[in-house]
Amino acid sequence: MNDRLAHIRDLFDLDDDVVYLDGNSLGAPPKAVAERVRHVVREQWGRRLIRSWSEGWWEAPERVGNRIGRLIGAKPGQVVVGDSTSVNLFKALMAAVRNTDRMEIVVDEGTFPTDGYIARSVAELTGLALRPAPPEELDLRDTTAVVLLNHVDYRTGRLLDMAKLTEQAHAVGAKVVWDLCHSAGVLPIELDAVNVDLAVGCTYKFLNGGPGSPAFLYVPKHAQATFDQPLTGWTGHEVPFAMSPEYTPDPGVSRARVGTPDIISMLALDAALDVWDQVDLADVRAKGLALTAHFRSLVEDLPGVEVITPADEWRGHQVTLRHPEASRIMDELIERNVIGDHRPPDLLRFGFAPLYNTFTDADRAATTLKELL
Repeated sequence: MNDRLAHIRDLFDLDDDVVYLDGNSLGAPPKAVAERVRHVVREQWGRRLIRSWSEGWWEAPERVGNRIGRLIGAKPGQVVVGDSTSVNLFKALMAAVRNTDRMEIVVDEGTFPTDGYIARSVAELTGLALRPAPPEELDLRDTTAVVLLNHVDYRTGRLLDMAKLTEQAHAVGAKVVWDLCHSAGVLPIELDAVNVDLAVGCTYKFLNGGPGSPAFLYVPKHAQATFDQPLTGWTGHEVPFAMSPEYTPDPGVSRARVGTPDIISMLALDAALDVWDQVDLADVRAKGLALTAHFRSLVEDLPGVEVITPADEWRGHQVTLRHPEASRIMDELIERNVIGDHRPPDLLRFGFAPLYNTFTDADRAATTLKELL
């Protein structure tokens, strides 16, 4: 195919002898990040000192949130960056079930573990029942308070129909929280258009924000006045520096903030997002589908291998293989500078980041895997 994103690879700090197919766990660093962090440490922190809080630091969670909002179909003022995905998920679920007379939380039975752990904690704290269910058989009822779904399954790469499932939840009066960790930066998402209630996601995978970079939380404007989150930290206050003993939440999305933002990591993420200024998500999606289809065609007939990622377009940008010796095989692939990852007991995951992965990467990964098998 005509690779309209080929030039974007030059913006990333990658070794040419490494095939990096683990961007679905940790994205590669854009070259501009190191210089930006140096500037933040040497100039903003080192020279401006505390003055930098009033020179752009304080507003960073909302400003960076707006940049991510553009990538997930959210108009300005609806995404805030800070905390971890787990913390933001706790906020979202608690806000969704507070003051409800409904009886249950429904969670994707194959959800990423932290989502399940947080959902169980919320259920225990609120007295609601927790019911795992497959996304194709949610069996939602008028007793369902909220549904928690992963847009892309972290193991198989399966992509869910966000519009259909959101409508299904709303049909019974339930809310829906979407986890976008494996889809943000991979494919076009339209949170506003689909009328999503709440969404969370990390920034260190396909958004390339760096290890442990702060997560994001989406709260649509129409829901902000009633977003009653449980972690009423000082930076979510309407007037944080008034130091009032009484808590009055900010009227906008800033009410989702909790504590002092992690500025160095936040601004590293801000620098990483610069690459998206030159990118059309439609091109990203087209290349991602082509890359994964190409890789799949090269590995699906290898001995002992089962491809469990959907063959149709209802997939994210990863290909997952099942093999009884997956752990050993991945270790040997990594020794040969082909980096994917292993998920117990028998899954090999290969994540394709269209901004920097190439068809040559796919060819080399498949050839190396074939040699090992």
